[in-house]
Amino acid sequence: MTLNPFQFNTTPGLRFGSGQAKDSCKEISSKLGERILFVTDKGLMSLGLTEITINELKKLGSVEVFDDVEADPSQKTLLKAIEIGKKIKATGVVGFGGGSSMDVAKLTALILGSNENLDEAWGVANAKGPRLPLVLIPTTAGTGSEVTPISIITVGEEEKKGVSSSLILPDLAILDPDLTLGLPANTTAATGIDAMVHAIEGYASSNKNNNLISKMLAIEALKLLSGSIEKAVFEGSNVEARGNMLIGSMLAGKTFANSPVAAVHALAYPIGGTFHISHGLSNSLVLPYVLRFNSVDLKAAKNYAELAPYVFPNIDITKGTQAVCAEFIDKLEILSKRLGLPQKLREVNIPKDACAKMAKDAMKQTRLLVNNPREVKESDALNIYQTAW
Repeated sequence: MTLNPFQFNTTPGLRFGSGQAKDSCKEISSKLGERILFVTDKGLMSLGLTEITINELKKLGSVEVFDDVEADPSQKTLLKAIEIGKKIKATGVVGFGGGSSMDVAKLTALILGSNENLDEAWGVANAKGPRLPLVLIPTTAGTGSEVTPISIITVGEEEKKGVSSSLILPDLAILDPDLTLGLPANTTAATGIDAMVHAIEGYASSNKNNNLISKMLAIEALKLLSGSIEKAVFEGSNVEARGNMLIGSMLAGKTFANSPVAAVHALAYPIGGTFHISHGLSNSLVLPYVLRFNSVDLKAAKNYAELAPYVFPNIDITKGTQAVCAEFIDKLEILSKRLGLPQKLREVNIPKDACAKMAKDAMKQTRLLVNNPREVKESDALNIYQTAW
């Protein structure tokens, strides 16, 4: 086997287990210093999920809570968090929540540490750093943001911009399955499919940094996710299933952090940005249609067929690449339906005449489209949206 040169970066520290959100507080405090900015959202505050961690940290130093993070966080929210961090002279940042809170925390830590111009940091490897010490604590099993060097922010009305830099990988990720026990079934399903998309797209990415470690992690992620997603959705208090989803999501995060995602995400972003559909559900809605479009490419079809038995062990892999690939995509679609997720864009109140604008907007996601196994033109994106409608 000839291996191409590659880079692999990931979060240096990781703690997993029930109760870690409390038990790791001494370590968090020692890493972040005496003035912590705690970034979260009002929903988690009202559920009381943040209480144990905040109270433990307050025994060890001062904690300023910023809980204004919304879904698809805006640049305005990010700037507000930075302003509060400056005011308290924060020595470190905690991001506690879903991908939105973690994304805001990452860039808050970056700007507070470096005082660089945010507009110059957008894109790949443009951030200068250094950042403040950073700890991320996910409460959903989907984004994998706790191990990715990426932060996505909504700029203006609906455009999504990203910073991709290993500088914003946190010092420590805390994975506590107890924090995910209260997730509603629909959120569990959508975030679980999102994590599966990360693994599938990362495995099949045409990015030159696609590597053996990412592929290996993608397979393990998909085994855990596909084996536990239905239990996690339909038996929400099953700690073992919740833990498997959290680890699966994290492994998928490590996959795409180093072998980036592609057209599924590129076409999902306009759905989320324009119609405020959750990121996981946006991915789920376009997943089978993008994979079918890609499977015309023989290398993509081979990659999808390789993954098939890990996700659906009952697939007959002797049938030949194209047949296995087609069945894999069909079964992903059936799984999404079985989990109770909407199947068509019209089911989430997206009008058909919005497809043209979304196709145009998807073309702006060049950093993602370059990783797709098959070139996606605006007319292709339009066809995919119309088929998904």
